[in-house]
Amino acid sequence: MLLLSGFFLQGCASKLPTHAEMKEQLKDYNLPKPAEQGKAIVYVVRPSSLGTLIRFNVFLDDEEASSEMGYTRGSQYIYFTVSPGPHTIKSKAENWAEIQINPADGELVFLQQNPEMGLIMARNSLFQVQNIEGKYRVKNLKPGTIIKTEK
Repeated sequence: MLLLSGFFLQGCASKLPTHAEMKEQLKDYNLPKPAEQGKAIVYVVRPSSLGTLIRFNVFLDDEEASSEMGYTRGSQYIYFTVSPGPHTIKSKAENWAEIQINPADGELVFLQQNPEMGLIMARNSLFQVQNIEGKYRVKNLKPGTIIKTEK
């Protein structure tokens, strides 16, 4: 059973084109929300369709309901602005995943949520990806549910 689960998860991983191919596909593409002066933009992408019905809620700096920025389901993304400086981005599924970021003024930050098998529902992990990969993901995913674009 464990072996079958591993093959299933591996089959759900989305393959990326080469760096040059992504660059070519993105040459005329503009992100839905560009960075603005005095702010940084965080995009959270969830490219896998595994556990698509499970919401992965995204929080800025703490786990309070007032800090929820939005949520993704499979093959979706969200975005929000943050002030330059240190922040903690948290992602809630069966578990809490978190990552520390420290964006500069006008910087784009791309984070990726990955679903994992959980006991009751999907678990998740969160990590930063390079800008070209993040932009490629946003271009090819559908918008998730954005609750607010800044805290």
